[in-house]
Parts: sequence; structure tokens; C-alpha cells
Amino acid sequence: MGDRQSATRAHQPDPAVRRILERAEIDGIELIRFLYADHGGVIRGKAASRSRLAERLDTGIGHTVAMMAMNMLDQLQEVEQLGPVGEVRLVPDPATFVPLPYAPGAAAMLADQRNPDGSPWAACSRTFLKDAIATLAAEGYTLVAAFEPEFTLGRRLPGPDGGPDRLVPLDDTLCYAATGFDTAHDYTIRLIRALETQGLRVEHYHPELGPGQQELSVRHAPALRAADNHVLYRETVRGVAIRMAMWASLAPKPLADQAGNGAHLHLSLWSGGHNAFAGDDVRGWFIGGLLAHLPALTALTCGSVNSFRRLGPRLWSSAYAVYGPDNREAAVRVCSPLGDSGEINLELKPSDSSANPYLSLGAVIHAGLDGIRRKLDPGDPVAVDPDTEPGRHPRLPATLTEALNALEADEVLMAALGPLRSRAYLAVKRSEAAAFGERDAAYELYNHMRAF
Repeated sequence: MGDRQSATRAHQPDPAVRRILERAEIDGIELIRFLYADHGGVIRGKAASRSRLAERLDTGIGHTVAMMAMNMLDQLQEVEQLGPVGEVRLVPDPATFVPLPYAPGAAAMLADQRNPDGSPWAACSRTFLKDAIATLAAEGYTLVAAFEPEFTLGRRLPGPDGGPDRLVPLDDTLCYAATGFDTAHDYTIRLIRALETQGLRVEHYHPELGPGQQELSVRHAPALRAADNHVLYRETVRGVAIRMAMWASLAPKPLADQAGNGAHLHLSLWSGGHNAFAGDDVRGWFIGGLLAHLPALTALTCGSVNSFRRLGPRLWSSAYAVYGPDNREAAVRVCSPLGDSGEINLELKPSDSSANPYLSLGAVIHAGLDGIRRKLDPGDPVAVDPDTEPGRHPRLPATLTEALNALEADEVLMAALGPLRSRAYLAVKRSEAAAFGERDAAYELYNHMRAF
């Protein structure tokens, strides 16, 4: 009797799994997307049918290891251990299940990539962030974060003279102009409702500087949830636009002569229920770590050739490895607290949505933690536009290749990434730099516009 009861209990589904199955049935979900971010920064995945969902929640979906050697042009790179032989499983996190309001009949979950025996796979980017969070927790800290994304809304039209498609902005309204609210109103309301339905709490919205440019931020969350949120955000921004016969691009520079799209990363560090950045020492050491590793970090937080069109002096995107209080030309801005809370957060400005958010945020954790461990002095804050003081401040890398060279030389970040992940990332990104270096700007803008 006892053995039969134990066996019955063992085969009863987990309550979270049971809730997912019930919700899929009630909401008429037919396909459930298992999503992940690859080394090219592209969101990819496979989908399980509702009839096989119970099984796939346990086993995942089989997936070739080679996909983590694929660049954003769908060109497969030769990386040892990431060839035609070998398989991983896309195993979804049940806590991330959300029906997709912009795709009736579909839902999504964020997935880890695991070995067939269920163990973590050395090239999984979501696992990289999980491990970084655990390392930080062992030091007594937790990180709360939020991405602050911008995107360009418009329509995708054929290029002139038979060239590649181009993005034609929805409007030409001015920065923060009230008319901008009106031209994008229908889309924005649908987007907000879709985000809120998925549990992403919208903070604020406004029309930004460039034609068709929008900025809509969601509330901060613990680090893993913040990265998951950014994946869902990217998918929702584009999904809503497609359903409305439009196109939305979060690429850093989808229009070469217009303002770029950042995804500034806001960070606060907590210990024992208190904001650790409220104290000068920990905040300063963390900033010191960011600045010390910033050339290498940029290869992960601004992970595309197109990113470096955005990073330039006097573009409010940061071009110098400096920090300062409310300095929007500094790479690290120390944000003034809102109200009387006294809660301080940092804003990392060289960050955009072409980056894999798990690699980006995980690397930021490792860089900041290195600063805390070594008590790195960030130097004096910069209270002016650093470009007005020629020769005084270190520049960020000017190209993806420069950033990748800095990453390869950074012992802390390379050790954190591990041999397989670092080897694959460098191969994928160097292949992108080479491919775009052989083509014109129209080719680059088109491919980033369609990928991000």
C-alpha cells in the first residue's frame, strides 16, 4: 500500500505545472514557445503543442548544440563542441509562462538549455546569469535591475532601386512632443495592455528624439526576472507592431542619420534589505569595477556592429568610460533618488537591445563584484560633458572588433564566461564584424532592423 501511494504521489504533476496545463486549456493555447537568446543577441526558440505540453515541461524540446554558434545573419560558425553532433534540451521555466496577447492561441516561456541528463549546459546564457546571481548572493548581495529600452516604430518598405528593405518611421514629430503621443496612440495602448497582461508593469512612456522613436519603460525586478522581462518586452514590441501591419525595431541604429535606440541598464544593489549603493564605499567600488571592465563589458552590453554607430560623443549615449551624478554623457550615471526614499541606482548607458540580456547583465554583475572584492577606486566623478575636456578621459571602444579584443584580454570576464561560452561568443561576434565590414551601410541597417 505504502509503495503504491508513494508512486502515485511521484507521478502527480507539480502544482505550477498543473496550473499551466489548466490555463492553456482554458485560454485555448495551441502553441507554447520556448524562447532563448543566442550569442548573436537574437531571440530564438521552438514551440510545443498543447497536447504534448505536459511531457515537454519535463523533458524539454531537443535542440542542436550548433545553434549557439549561429550569428545574426544565420551563418553557422565553426566552434569546437558546437557542430552537427550533439543535442541539448530547451527546458522551460514554468514560472515564466505567459499567454501572448498579440498572438492569440500562443503562449511563451523562457527556457534554459540543458544537457540531455538535465544538467546545466556550458553555453546556456540564462544559466550564466543564474550563476552570476548565485555568486553575488554568496557575497551577501542581490541585484535589482531594469532595462530602459527605446525603439523605432514605422513600416518596412522595399529599398529604392531594388535595395534591401528599409524602415520608414511612423511620424516626424519632435522629441516629447504631444503630437507624438497621438500619432502612436493606438499602437502604444495595445502595447501597454499586452505588457501588463504578461506581468510587466509599465513605468512611463514618451515619444523620443528621432522620427518614430518611442521609449516605454517597465518596472525594475530581481536580476533574472529583469532579463526575462526584456526578452518578453522585445518580443511584444515587435509582435504588436506586426499584428498592426507595422514594424518596430529595437536595433541600436536602424536609421543611420537619426537618434539611436539604447536600452540603458538601471541597477541597484541590496544587502540585508538595505540599498547597498546608499553607502559611498560599496557604490564606489561597484562603479570602479564597471569602469575597470568597461571596454570588455561593451562587447556584451552593446553586442553588435550597429551598436557602435550609436556610441559617440555628444549623442547622450556615452562615449567615455567615466561616471558622474546625473551626467547623461557619462557611461555610468549615478541617478538622483526619487522623492525622500534615498534609494540610489546606477544607470549604465552603453547598453542596447542587440545584446543578449542574460550575458549583458551577468557580465555587469561579475564586473561590479570584482570592484567590490578589490575595493577599486572609481576616481573622481565627472560633472561636465567629458567631450569638453579633450584627452582627459578614456574612450569606449569605437568598433565591435575593438570591444571583442578587450573582452578577450579581460581575465575576469573570460573566466566568468567559461571556455565554451567565451569561445562561441567571440567566434560569432567576430564573424559578424567581418561580414558587415565587407558590405555597405544599407546591408548593415537592414539586417539589424530585421533581427532586433
